[in-house]
Amino acid sequence: MAGNGIASIGECMLELSGQHGANWRMGFAGDTFNTLWALHALSDGRPATYVSAFGDDPFSQDQIGFLAENGIGIGSSPVIPGARPGLYAITLTGAERSFTYWRGDAAARQLASDPGALSKNLKNQSLIYFSGITLAILDTAARKTLLAAVASARAAGSKIAFDPNYRPRLWRSREEAQAVIVDALAATDIALPTFPDEQMLFGDETPQATATRLARLVGEVVVKNGEAPALVAQAGTLREVPAIHVAAPLDTTGAGDSFNGGYLAARLAGLGPADAAQRGHKVAAGVVQVRGALAPFETLRTAFAG
Repeated sequence: MAGNGIASIGECMLELSGQHGANWRMGFAGDTFNTLWALHALSDGRPATYVSAFGDDPFSQDQIGFLAENGIGIGSSPVIPGARPGLYAITLTGAERSFTYWRGDAAARQLASDPGALSKNLKNQSLIYFSGITLAILDTAARKTLLAAVASARAAGSKIAFDPNYRPRLWRSREEAQAVIVDALAATDIALPTFPDEQMLFGDETPQATATRLARLVGEVVVKNGEAPALVAQAGTLREVPAIHVAAPLDTTGAGDSFNGGYLAARLAGLGPADAAQRGHKVAAGVVQVRGALAPFETLRTAFAG
């Protein structure tokens, strides 16, 4: 039987946020970590574990310390001698962001290097979350190890949530990404795709087409689409949930990840999918009004309750 904890699997990177001139701010972020950050803030004290692999350099130690200071553990995640975290820099044009990455030898690529530790991290979790980026940074054997561990946790009672989060530059081919993501969906209870990603990867013409296709594979689907309504598919029904318009967003980094965190927190609290999507929109609207991917916990909680 699953326990009370929440776990997210993936890569937490060093984040450089551009300010003015040559001034940069360093933080920690990454798609699955951003979601866990929001989910942890909104989940009433559930134990939170970030499942990854870390280096033994000072930046990695700072990263692990930052997680611990904010109530997030790393469980049995391996610490790889000589490895280091990936790095990305955000540049902004207005509120819209672009990214430059340095991640080819990141420690997180070895997150499935110890199958026993990985399975231990996923044991007795109430909810496990991962993404297409998690899969994209792994080699073929490591992907199989990860998906087997996720499937075993699901069979033991954990709910599995997955965001395909397609990033073409991380994959060798579109066909490879399609096949791996379909395999991941086979072990998924809640799918949280973004329509432009699905349109790029699978050629869907509309969010309704995405929802219909994925509903054949997954029992609960929420299709995000920026400021357009989210589309919730469950039990053979489709329902639109309007987004919240923010007149002057400051920084859209992490908005979709935070929506996922708000949605999953609401589902864990017992809300239905449509109500949970409304909470996800509220959280995303709060996040785009602060700089960087990680909003303060109080900002997230205020948005979620508002």
